[in-house]
Amino acid sequence: MSIAVMMEHMGKEAKDAARKLRKCQRTQKDAALDLMASKLLERRRRIIEENARDLSEARKAGLSSAMIDRLTLDESVIEGMVEGLKEVAALPDPAGTVTGMWKRPNGLRVGRIRIPLGVIGFIYESRPNVTVDAASLCLKSGNAVILKGGSEALHSNLALAELLGEALRDAGLPEKAIQVVPTTDREAVNALLGLEDHVDIIIPRGGEGLIRFVTRHSRIPVLKHYKGVCHVYVDKFADWDMAEAICFNAKVQRPGVCNAMETLLVHEDIAGEFLPPMIGRFQEASVEIRGCPVTLQLVPGIRPAVDADWAEEFLDLILAVKVVSGMDEALDHIDRYGSNHTESIVTNDYENAQRFLEEVDSSAVLVNASTRFNDGNQLGLGAEIGINTSKLHAFGPMGLEELTTTKFIVYGQGQIRN
Repeated sequence: MSIAVMMEHMGKEAKDAARKLRKCQRTQKDAALDLMASKLLERRRRIIEENARDLSEARKAGLSSAMIDRLTLDESVIEGMVEGLKEVAALPDPAGTVTGMWKRPNGLRVGRIRIPLGVIGFIYESRPNVTVDAASLCLKSGNAVILKGGSEALHSNLALAELLGEALRDAGLPEKAIQVVPTTDREAVNALLGLEDHVDIIIPRGGEGLIRFVTRHSRIPVLKHYKGVCHVYVDKFADWDMAEAICFNAKVQRPGVCNAMETLLVHEDIAGEFLPPMIGRFQEASVEIRGCPVTLQLVPGIRPAVDADWAEEFLDLILAVKVVSGMDEALDHIDRYGSNHTESIVTNDYENAQRFLEEVDSSAVLVNASTRFNDGNQLGLGAEIGINTSKLHAFGPMGLEELTTTKFIVYGQGQIRN
């Protein structure tokens, strides 16, 4: 069977499964999630063995230590996956929720109800635990999913797919509601991106190169974010202790993630006193500073920033620092170099805070808080499948509700249109 034929077959089966899922009750979906958790624990030894095959091949291929870490499934990671399944099972089911109802002058009662998106194509890299995370969120929201993981995680993902399918079958749900693409052939991605008759939405999760490839080649709508160039602006009315704590956390707590701060903007009125100790603390934590000309004068010996640094997602202990004349320049800088992901202002001035909230065009805008909070779990969604910065149809972290849309429902009593 060719790759194209295989993917077409998977798409048809997913579409059929999605139709069957529309009739399933929350109790069935939650039972399947509980079964998945139990099977993960029962088969964790085999999963770890299959993961060891992936790790061995990854080391031979010279993958970085960071990639190896993301690829690893050990007891603690599996326990986290089990806990995640239980957390998703405990969340409210958005499908079937009536979001509004009103009566028209002609007597028609019109409303909206939440429905699943249908079939989701999920393309991702490295982390096999994401296979279970994505599968659980799609199932709970009533969607079928075709999962295309990275070639480096194939053995792990196939072992996980086997138990996920069994759990669906044992719970009386369509087994093909969760499918893992069983090949490392890159042609499978191209074939998946062309299944517009069977797949409703594509969600890529990984590096900028992967996401741009998917966006260029997909014939299906794509929910995406290319990168997270996140800013913290320290206003002249900021509490300095608060600002230092927020900036340090936003950069250092976990520098390799999309909601970490990449550029620090500081008001010129406080830069002379605020920046030297702030930069000193960063340097103690091994952060490389790339500063604007004013920053270089305030803290000699640091690396000069070049224009490309302002738009860079470093994903590392590297920080660009710029002194700005005020709110206008800060907003202009964010608008020019930002990626619509996450921005934060530190200020005790209410008007400046409100202006920042209103004018910054990003999926999450924070006042007096770290950028690291732009995360589905941290924002109270329970879990997320990714962060969307493309605005359609959701903007920001995508939890269960964001994996649904709405349709109109209309109750009449024989009305006809004149």
